Amino acid sequence: MKSNLITKWPEKAANRSMLRAVGFNDKDFNKYQIGVASTWSNITPCNNHINILSKAVEYGINKYAKATIFNTITVSDGISNGNFGMKYSLLSREIISSSIETVCNAQSFDAIVSIGGCDKNIPGCILGMCRLNLPSIFIYGGTILPGKNRTDIVSVFESLGKYYSKKIKENELLEIEKNSIIGSGSCSGMYTANSMAIAAEVLGISIPNTSLQNAQSINKILNCINSGKIIFNLLKNNIKIKDIINYNSILNAIKVISLLGGSTNCILHLLSIANCLNINLNLKDIKNISNNLPTISDLKPSGNFFISDLINCGGIQKFLKFLLEINILNGDCLTVTGFTLKENLKNIKNKKNFIIKIFKKKKNNIK
Repeated sequence: MKSNLITKWPEKAANRSMLRAVGFNDKDFNKYQIGVASTWSNITPCNNHINILSKAVEYGINKYAKATIFNTITVSDGISNGNFGMKYSLLSREIISSSIETVCNAQSFDAIVSIGGCDKNIPGCILGMCRLNLPSIFIYGGTILPGKNRTDIVSVFESLGKYYSKKIKENELLEIEKNSIIGSGSCSGMYTANSMAIAAEVLGISIPNTSLQNAQSINKILNCINSGKIIFNLLKNNIKIKDIINYNSILNAIKVISLLGGSTNCILHLLSIANCLNINLNLKDIKNISNNLPTISDLKPSGNFFISDLINCGGIQKFLKFLLEINILNGDCLTVTGFTLKENLKNIKNKKNFIIKIFKKKKNNIK
């Protein structure tokens, strides 16, 4: 075990003494040491519940190994958008990935589970895990539920335009401001956070069906607990992130994002992930996909439906099964379950037109 560098042999007595001070006991030094990278912060609803999720992950891991939680930063694109703060948005991705790489190597962790919720900390977490090439799982913090009268952050932006064009009064603008974003979770549309979370699941580095979950649902907690068993199995079988993410799995992710009308920021992040893993992905690959696969979803921000609607219609696994059945996806890519994408989807049953209401008819495709 890599962690033997800090837990074994008499000369590591001082290392163990430090660890005892944070709650380690004799048995813990014989276990796998697993880092839990948390992006908790109360500066944004995308991340203000992740401390709860990280404790659930810790609980799940401690059944099989020893978990240690550490934090990294997050910034909110929704808050910094349109001002000087946005200059730090993409930079935060690099700080997150570097901090995860730094802590995991400095502490000699055997594996890593990272939890992200906002736009840049999802690719930041993934890039950090790619640099480490350890057994790894990414957990998405989850999506927020729609606000009053099915509103979200875009409703607030649009109401501002209505206010300045004198279509609504200031008190009406304030009412929309107060009631559009309620609770925890990331913006409930195909914005960057949800898009990258879906990409992570399609890449194979997230537990199946966890990219589309409401942030404050019991299922999110249960999946966090279940990550302990899954990361332990990855360790036992020595399955690392480079065994999972490859050229075909990245193409799968791009296809799904294209079909769902996901954020174009995903291309920037997926190119960076490919580069980090020395995978030969280029813009021609991406153009070939976008030229042949239309955007068929009616999901926000370009459409009418929220991510919560897609969750209620069966979620991402049913959509992936549909794509697999029509030979759009490569089903032979390995995932964190230890099984391939095709094997994960084997028992998923789709009814005809199971999610037809949130998908456009061919003549209405955006492109």
